[in-house]
Amino acid sequence: MASFEETQLKSGPAVTSFEMDKKPQQPTSVVVREIIETLLLTLFIFWIVNTATGRYRVQGHSMLPTLHEGEYLIINKLSYYLDEPRRGDIIVLHFPRDRSREYIKRVVGVPGDEIEITDNVVKVNGVALDEPYTNGSPAYRSANWTVPEGHYFVMGDNRNNSSDSRSWSYLPRSDIVGKAWLIYWGIEDWGLVPHFRHQVG
Repeated sequence: MASFEETQLKSGPAVTSFEMDKKPQQPTSVVVREIIETLLLTLFIFWIVNTATGRYRVQGHSMLPTLHEGEYLIINKLSYYLDEPRRGDIIVLHFPRDRSREYIKRVVGVPGDEIEITDNVVKVNGVALDEPYTNGSPAYRSANWTVPEGHYFVMGDNRNNSSDSRSWSYLPRSDIVGKAWLIYWGIEDWGLVPHFRHQVG
C-alpha cells in the first residue's frame, strides 16, 4: 500500500479542486478590446470585398442568349485598373444619359476602332466579327462610327432589342463600373460569365 502511494506521488503533485478553480480571469477591458478588434477586421474585409466586387441582377432581355433576366452576377471592379477593356468583354456601365442607371453590355469597339454595319454584318477595322453569342439574326441599319479616345462602343447581344451605342453613341471610359465575372444565381446557370476575344488586327 505504501509503495502504491509513493508511485502516485512521484507522478506529480496532487491538484485540489480549489487550485483548479483559481485560473486567471481576463480583465473585462481585454475581452472588449478583442471584440472590437474582431468587428473592425470584419468591417475591413467587408469593405475590401465591396470595393473590389459588386453584385448585380440582370434586368431585361438585351443580353440574351448570354445572360437571362433574373440572374445575379458578381463583377470585378478592379479589372480595368490593371488592364483596358477589350473587344468581347461583358461590362457593367453607368448609362451615359442617366448615370443613376446601370446597364450590362458587350464591348465591340475600343478607342480608335472603325465600326461599320452593312448587310447585317458588324465590321471592326474592316474585319467582319464572328459573333456566335448574338440572339437570332440581327436586323441592322447601315451605319458607321469612329470610336474616339477615352471611349468605347458597346452593344447588347440581343441586337434587335438593345439600347446601346447605336442609339446613344460612345461610352466614356469613366462610366465603366467593372467586368462581369460570375453568375451565382440561378443555381442552374452558375458559372463564369462567357467573354469573347475578337481578333481584328
